[in-house]
Amino acid sequence: MIQELYQKQLMRLAADATGEGVMTDPDAETVLDNPTCGDRIKIQIKISDGKITALNHENRSCMLCQAAASVVGENAVGHSQEDITSIRDSIETMLKSKSFSAIPGWNSIENFAPVADHKSRHACVLLPFDALINVLSEVQIENA
Repeated sequence: MIQELYQKQLMRLAADATGEGVMTDPDAETVLDNPTCGDRIKIQIKISDGKITALNHENRSCMLCQAAASVVGENAVGHSQEDITSIRDSIETMLKSKSFSAIPGWNSIENFAPVADHKSRHACVLLPFDALINVLSEVQIENA
């Protein structure tokens, strides 16, 4: 059953690790843990006019979280907190409903369809999005 999760496309996303690395002078950063499985991700961003201009992540996590972080690293630049929240909510809905479709401008989301049958792993996929929303919220509070 777990082997269903380890699809080639997801393993490729995790291996690509788009956005992996450390930013020397981020505008903001956050670390978020998933205590259920031990995943941990650090997100660093640069932001201008409410939009992400650069993003890096470091994670100590399972393959699903690494794959999701890679998708975030590939697609988040140019988006606002509102955009990321909407995308995260769409992914959560797709996981819960087991009905996946493309999200314009976000490559590879459909590859997470096998995770839908494993409710305990939904948090692994959502963790990078939650961390990004957290860091964007912190920036808004600082700028308020």
